[in-house]
Amino acid sequence: MKKYLVIGNPIEHSLSPKLHNYWIKKNNINAVYDKKKISEKDIKSLIIDIKNEKIKGINVTVPFKKATIPYLDELSPEAKEAQSVNTIYSQEGRAIGHNTDISGFELGIKYSKYDVKNKTVFILGAGGVVSSIIIALKKMGATKIIISNRTKIKSENLKKFFNGLEIVNWGETPKFDMIINATSIGLKNEDGIKLDYAAIGHNKFFYDVIYNPKETIFLKRAKLFGNKAENGKMMFIYQAHQSFTIWHKLMPNIDEETINLLD
Repeated sequence: MKKYLVIGNPIEHSLSPKLHNYWIKKNNINAVYDKKKISEKDIKSLIIDIKNEKIKGINVTVPFKKATIPYLDELSPEAKEAQSVNTIYSQEGRAIGHNTDISGFELGIKYSKYDVKNKTVFILGAGGVVSSIIIALKKMGATKIIISNRTKIKSENLKKFFNGLEIVNWGETPKFDMIINATSIGLKNEDGIKLDYAAIGHNKFFYDVIYNPKETIFLKRAKLFGNKAENGKMMFIYQAHQSFTIWHKLMPNIDEETINLLD
């Protein structure tokens, strides 16, 4: 039986096993997909298991999307550009890192029927997934991208890779059309991001990369003030869809049953 994993810390919230095992069963594949909480010292042995094909594929989530890179033999063009890996597989004994977050985010936003073109986008966070989001936003024609992170140096490091990024201090709220929570704040229901929702106004697009819980305080508050709010469920489904296709060489269906599976 082929073995697949999602690694991260925290990992309890991940619905990757639920989605991948659903597709595995639907397509009669002899495989199992699990989740594993790890620390950085565990990465090397997991990559060796990939090379030896003890593990056929790994998805990578917070906070290891960059930390896995030094252990890999090759990066796909997408992973190289983002310097972020969320999908790992073996090819002729070599560990390959790929990035399906870029297209996952883009397809997720298109599914929500929001047009990013000529918009100002404010991103909260500067972790592993943010570079992928920036690439997708630029591709979709965003006019301005503003970053704020609790540790400012991480925002400044991103600016070295992406021309035209603006940085504001954590707690400041610039004018924007769309705001993205790309932090882990909200994984626990009681977690909230300090924003002056009344001053922000209405008719903005609030997007949370978090999909479980399906409505964070960030999104609940946005709705109360008359804003459009979406979680990261469709981004999650689309990035998983591409990982699955790479590993199994077949494209699973994304239908209502699949989408409702994660509600």
